[in-house]
Amino acid sequence: MDKEVSVSMAVDQLALGNTFTFDALVDAVQRNRQRRLRIVELADLGDQDGLCAVWLVADGEDLILHASSDSALHRQQFVLHELAHMILGHDANHDPETPDFLLPDIPPQVKARLLRRQELNTAEEVVAETLADHLAAAIRGSAMHSSRYLEIFG
Repeated sequence: MDKEVSVSMAVDQLALGNTFTFDALVDAVQRNRQRRLRIVELADLGDQDGLCAVWLVADGEDLILHASSDSALHRQQFVLHELAHMILGHDANHDPETPDFLLPDIPPQVKARLLRRQELNTAEEVVAETLADHLAAAIRGSAMHSSRYLEIFG
């Protein structure tokens, strides 16, 4: 499927319109997945660690852990990328054959996602980043609309 088509379909399924707030997006993801979502910043995690954010699927809830950043927009993009994976249903694409001797206390689907994080040019990562960019634009549009930016600077 074309990435633009899948991104458009994913956004349409959220039923949020063309602009929305970050909080409305989180609420829609929780509603669609019928699971609680917690977003937690890890102060000790930074870009130098090679991991900006990770989505963990736990019993009854989703958890996004993200790195700290001086830029609020940068932090938001970390989270939006993981939300995009959720919206696109990428948790269903795990490899159950991940060897058990690697990270034995972590569920197979979590191991698979963590191990795939190093492959940033996969189709799945590209479409997730494309959707994250689209979500960011819609959130910015909402902020501009509510601040009357367009009315003033139109």
